[in-house]
Amino acid sequence: MVILRKGQIQLVDDEEQEHWVSASDAKRIKPMHPTSADGVEDMIRLGDLHEAGILHNLLIRYKKQMIYTFTGSILVAINPYQLLPIYDSTYIQQYKDKKIGEEPPHIFSIADNAYYFMKRELRNICVIISGESGAGKTESTKLILQFLAAVSGQHSWIEQQILEANPIMEAFGNAKTKRNDNSSRFGKYIDVHFSTKGIIQGANIEQYLLEKSRIVNQGDCVECDCTYDQDNRPIGDKEHFAVIRGAMKVLNFTEEEMGNIWQLVATVMHLGNLIFKETEKANLPVAHIGNKDGTTLAAAMLQVPAEGLEQALCNKSTVTRGEVVVSPISGSAAQDVCDAFVKGIYGRVFVWIVQKINKTIYKPPEDKKDKRLSIGVLDIFGFESFQINSFEQLCINFCNENLQQFFVHHIFKLEQAEYDKERIQWEHIEFKDNQEILDILSAKPLNIISLVDEESKFPKGTDLSMLQKLHNQHGTNPHYVMPKSSIVHEFGIVHFAGTVSYQAKGFLDKNRDTFSNDLFDLLSKSRSPFLLEIFKNDRTMTAETRKKSPTLALQFKKSLDELMLTLSQCQPFFVRCIKPNEHKEALTFDRELCTRQLRYSGMRETIRIRRAGYPIRHTFKEFVERYYVLQPGMIVAQVPDMKLAAKTLCTKVLGGHDWQIGNTKVFIKDADDLLLEELRDVALTTRVVLIQRWVRGFFQRRRFLRMRRAALVLQKNYRRHYAARRYKITVKRLEAEKLRKEEEERLKKQMRGEEARKEAERLHKERLAKIEQEQAEEAERIRNEAKRKRSEVIRMEEAAKNRLAEADKPVDDSKIVDQMFGFLPGREGVEPQGEVIGKVHTSEVEAEDLSQYKFAKFAATYFQGAATHNYIKRALRQPLLALKSEQDVQQAFVPLPAGQCASRPRAGCFGHMGHDSSGSLGICLNPKRPQLPQKAKENLGSGLKKKLYGTIKEGSLPRGEERRKESLRKRIASMTLKKKSKLSPDVVGAIEGGEDSAMTLQKTTTNLEKLHFIIGYGILKPELRDEIYCQICKQLIQNPVKDIPRQGLIKYIRCFISEGPPGYAPYCEERLCRTQVNGCRHQPPSWLELQATKSKKPLMLPITFMDGNTKTLLADSATTAKELCVELAEKIGLKDSFGFSLYIALFDKVSSLGSGGDHVMDAISQCEQYAKEMGAQERNAPWRLFFRKEIFAPWHTPSEDPVGTNLIYQQIVRGIKFGEYRCDRNEDMAALAGQQYYIEFGTELSQERLVALLPVSIPDSLLAPAGAQDKWVQMIATVFAKVRDGASCGPINSSVEVWCGGAVWRCGVEVWCGAQEIEEWIAEEKMEWIAQEKMEEWIAQEEIKAVRSF
Repeated sequence: MVILRKGQIQLVDDEEQEHWVSASDAKRIKPMHPTSADGVEDMIRLGDLHEAGILHNLLIRYKKQMIYTFTGSILVAINPYQLLPIYDSTYIQQYKDKKIGEEPPHIFSIADNAYYFMKRELRNICVIISGESGAGKTESTKLILQFLAAVSGQHSWIEQQILEANPIMEAFGNAKTKRNDNSSRFGKYIDVHFSTKGIIQGANIEQYLLEKSRIVNQGDCVECDCTYDQDNRPIGDKEHFAVIRGAMKVLNFTEEEMGNIWQLVATVMHLGNLIFKETEKANLPVAHIGNKDGTTLAAAMLQVPAEGLEQALCNKSTVTRGEVVVSPISGSAAQDVCDAFVKGIYGRVFVWIVQKINKTIYKPPEDKKDKRLSIGVLDIFGFESFQINSFEQLCINFCNENLQQFFVHHIFKLEQAEYDKERIQWEHIEFKDNQEILDILSAKPLNIISLVDEESKFPKGTDLSMLQKLHNQHGTNPHYVMPKSSIVHEFGIVHFAGTVSYQAKGFLDKNRDTFSNDLFDLLSKSRSPFLLEIFKNDRTMTAETRKKSPTLALQFKKSLDELMLTLSQCQPFFVRCIKPNEHKEALTFDRELCTRQLRYSGMRETIRIRRAGYPIRHTFKEFVERYYVLQPGMIVAQVPDMKLAAKTLCTKVLGGHDWQIGNTKVFIKDADDLLLEELRDVALTTRVVLIQRWVRGFFQRRRFLRMRRAALVLQKNYRRHYAARRYKITVKRLEAEKLRKEEEERLKKQMRGEEARKEAERLHKERLAKIEQEQAEEAERIRNEAKRKRSEVIRMEEAAKNRLAEADKPVDDSKIVDQMFGFLPGREGVEPQGEVIGKVHTSEVEAEDLSQYKFAKFAATYFQGAATHNYIKRALRQPLLALKSEQDVQQAFVPLPAGQCASRPRAGCFGHMGHDSSGSLGICLNPKRPQLPQKAKENLGSGLKKKLYGTIKEGSLPRGEERRKESLRKRIASMTLKKKSKLSPDVVGAIEGGEDSAMTLQKTTTNLEKLHFIIGYGILKPELRDEIYCQICKQLIQNPVKDIPRQGLIKYIRCFISEGPPGYAPYCEERLCRTQVNGCRHQPPSWLELQATKSKKPLMLPITFMDGNTKTLLADSATTAKELCVELAEKIGLKDSFGFSLYIALFDKVSSLGSGGDHVMDAISQCEQYAKEMGAQERNAPWRLFFRKEIFAPWHTPSEDPVGTNLIYQQIVRGIKFGEYRCDRNEDMAALAGQQYYIEFGTELSQERLVALLPVSIPDSLLAPAGAQDKWVQMIATVFAKVRDGASCGPINSSVEVWCGGAVWRCGVEVWCGAQEIEEWIAEEKMEWIAQEKMEEWIAQEEIKAVRSF
């Protein structure tokens, strides 16, 4: 305030606006009270107790982002319309176990006081959150539940389920409006149940009046602002939907149930898109649907006939004299029928969802004697007044009138009635009572609710007839507002928050809340079990009983009465939410809007009664029993007069404070109650310390006496030991002295007496010296032993100190990894050969926010018993997850003992498990084809995945031909690379047989074998994979030492990995995502993979082509044969890659990987195991990869694909040379060699070149006989001349043997067999060798698609 010349005064208001006031007007300005300058946390201490002072206090605190203010124990909360960082775990701990006033105002303070009042008084509590729509009631509810779940101290599944219920109900029951981004369109009372110790036991949710009109009527467009999470990151609809699905899974919604819900929601939307048109027939309006597609889709989802749905929507059936008459209806009537149908479906789906949630979160007490306490949180629709208000707004405002009356009754009526009853000194405070409004709405005879309900039951009742009855009955009531004109079909009610006008149109239909009997009959014929379930009660009713069922208004009134009865039996805590502006803008304070809300909430009267009143009251007995410790010498059992004792306590402790003694109770204020509690805590602490002192003294004295007795025993024994040792020495000396005398006597006989004495004395001294030397050596030995023990103790103490110091140091990730892979040798992997091409494969998993998939959340949701997500040293007593069989439970303890996780891998961190539990690791059977016999699985000869095919012959082969074939068969079979698993038969048998896993694990020698054993469990036991993953994660969280799960666990595992060591977390997560995309592995990790994981480098795989070139490709643990084949084809320019496959060879064995989804590292892992069994080391396994043609197709055109042609050509040349491909006649072999010469050298025939070509083209066995070379030269030259001259050399009539061939379709029949069976069938003359002419004939007739070579 600044005084200027000319007698004017300058004023600056709260918005920093300047105002000039004349000196005469300045006399009417009152100075601001000092408490109003900076604001107060509790408005009871406010000096300016008027509307302006209250508003100013809230304004200045709101500008400082202090959105909470106390009025005694009542909290005023102003919606900030922004996220404030005041709700994390730090604030929860700050407000835990703190009384109101000890910390700044906060919603957590109300929750904490409600919680501890319940525990202290053993009474049920209710928290009533009131305010207009958009004031922040729903968010306040969630914050209270968040606090209660945190302070209960258990962090259990049920707490997580209660918290996850809110997002589901909001998704289906809230709406975005102009006033509120998350407006509750239904009311809910969440009753959280506690044990007497304050541990959450369950919850129950009551829902009230879902507003369904918004389902069929869209309001004005609302701007779609972006939503943000607690870290201020934007959240889209996709993320919201993921959150909802996750919450539904936590609450035990099955995939089928969720699918049914989405299906009915989609049905609602399809029905909303229907367009009803109207035509006229026989002077009657006839409705029909303009877009039939919507009807078809909706009917399909409802599983009813589309014609029946259209008939029920566009016609009405009535029963006249026992006959059913079907009559058409107008387009508008059909639209109303459809709208009612849609609202009926959605409303019942919502009720079913709430019931499903309650079935999950409500846990009845196991023992009926167990007492349950509860804290109920009421989050219900706020007072509403729109441009168009209807039946829903009347019910909502009727509910708010009841809540306001409850507040008035509790704060004003009961308070002042109690004062009058106890006859204490009190000045009556006037307040605004809304009881008369409730009387006109529901209490008086012929009230508004009863009139609406009565008219709804009349068959001919209309909205206009209802409105007329309301005018006639209540037109003279001051709280009822008549319309200014009779053509305006509305009525008004003067509510406690303002006057609201209600449109009469649609009142009765909404109150009846039903739809046509034709649709009910149609739904009863639905094939959808879910739809029949949600309409279960309706299907049992007839048309007449539906008419007599309670209307929506009566149902709502009954539910509301039950709610008010529940609230009246609880100790209430109030939260008043204030909406600062209508535009949802942060830091914008609309004075007029806030003043109106403060005025109708009675905030000024509340402050007055809280300031002058005594909210805390105790009976004399309760007061004395609680606070007698403040009066030394007072014993409750010996107090003759409780009233006098209570007065004495108040006089001594409170002194001149404001307190009063009534007829039966002591009345004190909040501040005095806080003082009494603090003094009581101090007094109890003093007495507890005194008791502890004496108890500790007792135990210490007992310990001292025990130690003294022990010391006496030690002294006694030591003295005995010392005396015994001295005695032994004395005995030895006496024996030495005796011996000296005897020697002296003996020596006197041999020499003179003096000489004898001297000699005996010398010998005596020598004996004494020897005795002393033995004593010294014994003493030295004892000293050394004591010194050694003392140094050992010091060393152990130093080691313990070092371990503690190491635990406090930052974790060295590289050191941990080196320790984990310490069992691996130093070799770094395969050296690159040839050109290194390709790139490291990356997963195509869509990036998403995994922050909500914390492993702690998964543990709280799914772990059994009291298991947590943290590391423990002791062994598990039960599996973490619920397992189906007892055998699985016994085998769930396969991981290493607790505490070894950081230094030794507990399970398959590197190889991801597959789904084959048959024991034949590496086989991925096609479910559409018949499975091979077990013997064939164990000894396949055509590769890791490809089966052997052949045709069954009716007759037998000639004996000579059979012997030749037998020899060839044995040679080819000996070249086949047999499958070897890293899991030994003993281990596989132990796992599948259910033997003791711990004993089997102890039999393994190296850490690598233990790693393979645990991963083998995941491979062979799919039901244990999630258990293994969970045990790994649990033992890695907060450990001081430092496969693919199911879809429900995968994101939690990814989130867990992402929080690991920075150097390894991205690498491991990428490997997991790659395996998720490419499918499960079927073998434990190879040595090569472990080396790559240790160094975080990609695998380098050299691959050899049939022309002798080698390329090195980059790969990882999830790389498949298809990926390598595609990459190779791209890099070398191979246009037609059909039929080309990867092969792996080891020693003289070879096997096909194909070009599909087989994992390459599975094959390398098997090769390492084969090499190990052959006596070589795994890291030195000489495996080789080849890229070659496996399926020969008739459509290959050499000129269009020269690269492919060259590879095929080189493969055929080498195949003939080494016997892979055979010809029955030498002429056919010569023809092939002649063609080869033509390709290599052209048209000019050279004898030298032809001779040089023979070792390359002709098998050595054919060139070995004498004169064979000249013979072959002559034959090839003859064929070459024909080829050069253009003559045809005729068909090659050789027998091309389909041994490891491709699939042969003969007459549409596919013959499957394994290597073992083929050998047996050939031996039994059941296998037919297919000649090339026959195959060409089959190909021409399309009876055979392709031939695959060995």
